[in-house]
Amino acid sequence: QVQLVESGGGLVQAGGSLRLSCAASGSIFSSNNMGWYRQAPGKEREFVARIFSGGTTNYADSVKGRFTISRDNAKNTVYLQMNSLKPEDTGVYYCNLRMGGNYWGSGTLVTVSS
Repeated sequence: QVQLVESGGGLVQAGGSLRLSCAASGSIFSSNNMGWYRQAPGKEREFVARIFSGGTTNYADSVKGRFTISRDNAKNTVYLQMNSLKPEDTGVYYCNLRMGGNYWGSGTLVTVSS
């Protein structure tokens, strides 16, 4: 059984920074990719960033240059460093693991005040 636990959300002023973490536990295969999605109030969940086991990264255009995704394979943990935060970055951030199946964390709330 795979579990994903996010942490690091909170309230921050526009222009500030936050670092999200997601720790995966259970039967984790070395070949996987991990990512972050977010869901703003009243909107659908959207892709934010993804990192593959070899280190390749993808970002949504809206966060390029501001967010950085990284991972620690030894700890099965993925991070999302978010800088220059904007009010439109507000939402619940979900960790995602693709490893055969698709696994989700329960989310962590990020609120950016103007």
